[in-house]
Order: sequence, then structure tokens, then C-alpha cells
Amino acid sequence: MTTLVQAWTGAQKRLKAAFIDSPAIDARLLLEAATGATRTDILTDPYRELTEDQEALLNTYLDKREKRMPVARILGRKGFWKLLLNLSEHVLIPRPETECLVDMVLKAYPEGESFSIADLGTGSGAILLSILSERPAAKGLGTDISEEALAVARDNAAHLGIASRAAFLRTSWGDGLHDATFDVVVSNPPYIRSDVIPTLDPEVKNHDPMLALDGGASGLEAFEALAPEIFRLLKPGGRTWLEIGFDQSEDVEKLMKSAGFEDVATYLDLSNLPRVVVGRKP
Repeated sequence: MTTLVQAWTGAQKRLKAAFIDSPAIDARLLLEAATGATRTDILTDPYRELTEDQEALLNTYLDKREKRMPVARILGRKGFWKLLLNLSEHVLIPRPETECLVDMVLKAYPEGESFSIADLGTGSGAILLSILSERPAAKGLGTDISEEALAVARDNAAHLGIASRAAFLRTSWGDGLHDATFDVVVSNPPYIRSDVIPTLDPEVKNHDPMLALDGGASGLEAFEALAPEIFRLLKPGGRTWLEIGFDQSEDVEKLMKSAGFEDVATYLDLSNLPRVVVGRKP
């Protein structure tokens, strides 16, 4: 029989041979999921033997990863902020870069403060639910054009115990919502230029929904729609945080200013790339 340490070593070798970027981490995550072992178990009980079923499941996972299916897709879940979110093929895998946006909103609103927030194009609900999980006095709405994505977001809200403070609506951005309704509007819209998509890693172009990636010929189509729409939805003095592509800050800032926003600025992510454009409605 194979032991935990043998399985981990063998899995790493397979993923390395398939030119996977982080073979050790991916091998460990798949081994933990296949066996129910923790990271500590692998270190402190390395000679524990896998059952035949566990070994077969690990091999199935490794087959998928070798074909460049992301670990989060294989397991159907992904850690984001302090949450573990369920995923489906209909939602984008939340990225660590997006946590910058969550962090900025939380810094702007102290813990006891009540405010209303809209997350336009919510997907799995990652941004909205991360903020609501830290701010118990806040309430929010997530919109998405995909009913399948909204089903994932609702499921995440329910299992995190936030469903009473998070509503979800199928609509395009803010269509049908009343003017001057929200204190905060956030969005991580599709912003990749259509011609760039074929050059993306297989993990992204083959496994993330095109609806969540494709920003049109300019990469700016979503922002052109969002800037005036967010301005309309915000209460006077309300603020917005938008995730952007690394080369879009100048264009998105222009769109925001044209829509009437003040205090428009771009903030960098942890890799020192432009990541979040902010603005305030006068």
C-alpha cells in the first residue's frame, strides 16, 4: 500500500513532469482532499497508508490536474479572504488580487458601521460575502446575468450564515435597481481584451466562464456601462471600488470622471500593479 509521504512525493513528480507551476502545493491539496488528511497529518503521520479508494481518487484528481484543470475546479471550492467558497463551472475562480479590493472597503467602514453594498457581476459572491462576513451591521445585494452563478452565490451565503443580509438578483449590472440606493458599489467585471484570451493559461481560458473574462475588443466594455450605472445607484457621498486590468487605470479613471465621480484614484495590488480604481459620488 502507498503511504501519505509516498503519495505526496509521487504526486509532485507527476505534476512537475506535466510542467504545473506549483507541484508541491497542488499535490498536497489534492492529497488532503482525496484522503481527508491534514497538512499536519502528512508531516506527523507520514507512513499512514491510503485505502484503495483514496488512492484511486487521488489518481483521478491528478489526471485532471495534468490536463491543466485548476485545483479549485477539481475540488469545487476555493479559499478567498477568510472564507471557503463553493464554485461551479459557471463562476470565476476568485483570485488573491481581488482581496485588495475587499481590504480597502473594510478599511473605509469600521466594524460597527451599517451600510448597504451592491456587488455588480457577483459570480460566486466572493467580494460581497467577504465584506459582509466582517461587517455584521452591513447588508448587500449581488447581481449577475447568470442564474447559475447566482445559485452558487446563494449557496455560499447560506452555508456562511449570511443569507439574511445578502440578496441576489438576476439582472445586467444594476438594471432595474432604484437610483441612490447604495452606500458602496463594488465590481470585478470582465476586463480582458478579446484578442488576449487565446494567449491565457489553459487553467483560465479553458476553465473560467468566458462571460467573466471577456471585456470586448478594448477590454473596457464593462467599465463603459458600469461608470454611469454605478453613479446612478450610489447615494450622494457614496463610494465605489472597481477591479481593473494592470494597463487600464488611465482609461477607467477617465470614464469615472466623465460619469461625475470625484476623488478618482488607482491603487496597486501586492505585486505593485494597478488593481483597484476608486471614486466618490459628490
